[in-house]
Amino acid sequence: MSNETEVVAKKFTPQDFHNGTVVRWCPGCGDYAILAAVQKVLAERERPPHMYTFVSGIGCSSRFPLYMSTYGFHSIHGRALAVATGLKAANPEQEVWLITGDGDCLSIGGNHFIHALRRNQDVKILLFNNEIYGLTKGQYSPTSQMGMINKTAPYGTIEEPVSPIRLALAAGATFVARTSDNDLNHMAEVLRRAADHKGSAFVEILQNCVIFNDKVHEDYYGVKTRKDTLVYLHHGEPVLYGKTVEKALVVDGFKFKSVETAHAGADKPYVFDEHEDTGSIASMLSKLGHPDFPVPVGVFRSVVHPAYHELMHAQIDTARQANGEPDLGKLLKGPKTWVVK
Repeated sequence: MSNETEVVAKKFTPQDFHNGTVVRWCPGCGDYAILAAVQKVLAERERPPHMYTFVSGIGCSSRFPLYMSTYGFHSIHGRALAVATGLKAANPEQEVWLITGDGDCLSIGGNHFIHALRRNQDVKILLFNNEIYGLTKGQYSPTSQMGMINKTAPYGTIEEPVSPIRLALAAGATFVARTSDNDLNHMAEVLRRAADHKGSAFVEILQNCVIFNDKVHEDYYGVKTRKDTLVYLHHGEPVLYGKTVEKALVVDGFKFKSVETAHAGADKPYVFDEHEDTGSIASMLSKLGHPDFPVPVGVFRSVVHPAYHELMHAQIDTARQANGEPDLGKLLKGPKTWVVK
């Protein structure tokens, strides 16, 4: 057995993925829980730290690579996906994770986000959504709710917020999920699924900023309320919710409606299919939100399509077989050259 095989076969602990740097976020920040969940999930997978790379942009969440004993890049605002996808193309053996926030990813980084997903780049994208710019001290972000009063909207925002889930589905992401920073078991379950997915895996994590947008998700993800205000998506199971599972979601034309399960009659609860390839049902679910409907969490969509790096390297191999090994000098000179005197 080679040394490499011995390393891969080793059992890891979460501490193996922490490099010893003192973790510094604001006390009570949801980022601590996300870091712990990621390290827990990676330790279960028996893949050594040097086979992961974590890339981040700019924002509070972007300190994440600093605390990981993996390879890492702390890149520039909105451009982290360009770094992550280039790295995956150059080194397909690396498992690449992107850590980003609602401002970093969906504002200046919006175009990179859309095109990475439509190309099915094999990157795990974790978007920490606290609906505010935290690092730059409380300006509204693309996901801030309309009417929110803050430093850059003293009379309230007048913009409709972006839905990260709806945008990811519209871009054609092959894996789309949502979880929350205050439910470690659920978060770990979703992260495991994302880690095992081949292709673009997008996870929105509802995250709390205790300083600039405290309790932003509390009305629906709070421990005391979530049984009534969240609906957990499970493939192959009816979409039910409520403390006593007394409510169900049923398809009503091109939308969902909520019914009492005891009086559903002909209205059968929808049996969730995360593999439905068009994404139509997932898109309908993504439009549900508090207070009119429960907020869906879990995996919205999981389908198998060829990953970008696989197609790219297959194309390179085909070209090599047809034309032989490339000659950089010939490429630079081209078929015709001239001298400028």
